[in-house]
Amino acid sequence: MIMGVNPLWIVVGMALIGILAALISWKPLARRSRRRQAEQAQQAFRRQREMLEAKFFTMASSLGKPRGLRWLDCQWQDQVTFARDRQTGLITAFVGVNIRFEAIAGGDMEDVAAVGTIREACALFHYQLAAWGTGGRALFNLDPMMAIDRFKDQYEPLERGTVAAK
Repeated sequence: MIMGVNPLWIVVGMALIGILAALISWKPLARRSRRRQAEQAQQAFRRQREMLEAKFFTMASSLGKPRGLRWLDCQWQDQVTFARDRQTGLITAFVGVNIRFEAIAGGDMEDVAAVGTIREACALFHYQLAAWGTGGRALFNLDPMMAIDRFKDQYEPLERGTVAAK
């Protein structure tokens, strides 16, 4: 005993102070980590954008959607808007794109005049395990900001949400 104080109480007090310090610093450290991850994701997207666009086109055109149409071309917009999934923390890039289709011969859409109309859409890309990927999902008739607004319960824009990526 040191001056009538049990050393066990000193150890317990120091442990409680350590736990309190960890709890106080947890949120700022987590926020800084999320910010760093978002910056890394945006930089990686810029570096890989051309490859990701090609992968999107390959994936999307192989899905058979819209039914009866063949993907011809994607004209990519310069702006990219990044958002984070509110539940999973997954970062998503929303990229504006104009898509041209043609009707598949013998299909339901062959005689539809609007087939040749260029369609505005928003292409989605996801950042997971420090890598960008895509499932070829397009949100038709939405630009990136409209898409995030429409799904505002699911996504929150990143602080540096819109950056020129080309």
